Amino acid sequence: MRRFGADYLRETRRGMWADSRDALADLRLSEAGSVLDVGCGTGELTAVLREECAGRVVGLDRDPGLLAHVAGPVLRGDARALPLPDDAVDVVVCQALLVNLPDPDAVVAEFARVARERVAVIEPDNAAVTVDSTVDAEAALARRARQRYLDGAATDVALGAGAREAFAAAGLTDISVRRYDHERVVAPPYAAREVEAATRKASGADLRERRDTMSGSEEELDALRESWRAMGRDVLRQVRAGTYKRRETVPFHVVVGGADTDRG
Repeated sequence: MRRFGADYLRETRRGMWADSRDALADLRLSEAGSVLDVGCGTGELTAVLREECAGRVVGLDRDPGLLAHVAGPVLRGDARALPLPDDAVDVVVCQALLVNLPDPDAVVAEFARVARERVAVIEPDNAAVTVDSTVDAEAALARRARQRYLDGAATDVALGAGAREAFAAAGLTDISVRRYDHERVVAPPYAAREVEAATRKASGADLRERRDTMSGSEEELDALRESWRAMGRDVLRQVRAGTYKRRETVPFHVVVGGADTDRG
């Protein structure tokens, strides 16, 4: 199971669901008396669920350090063996969790055990991420780096809408899929974190830290990092000139299924 720090989770989920929550409609949160947010991390989705749900929303994560960042009721536990009885809550949901687990089918089955009414997962398709940038080389290099990441991943990081197969295997019914595109935009005036990100590109630090999760020989990864650093220097120059713009679009798929409490 891949693990992430609080800063990474906050940054990658920043602004998600700020523009539209239409893709969450099939969760029927306004009707739910209780919701469990599994793998809640630092609680970004938990906060959204609490805004949409009149009932009780509990965040669950196995990492107590991440739970320390989540306001309200939380529970420590593992997604693969939830510390709750059968049919304990109305809705069980997770965001960007299954893509980091080697056994998504078993996890969805565990969600179905605990859910009285609905199970929902919000999973990205990391193979379909797109980047537009004022630095000509950035989009192509991002695709190259992403492919190395996809090829080197030990889990299905492009799961996306494919999660519906796990729902069917778990006996969930009335399965629906909606797409939500999470856009992360960098434009002037730049936040301090955006200037820092440009600096890290210029040094190649971001690729160096991800190297163990990427496929390819040492020579191939060295060549990619050198090209990345050259691109990063162009990014940094544009940031200093106030002309850099970047848009990354990450497609998420919201898969929802009904729990059959009579499944035996």
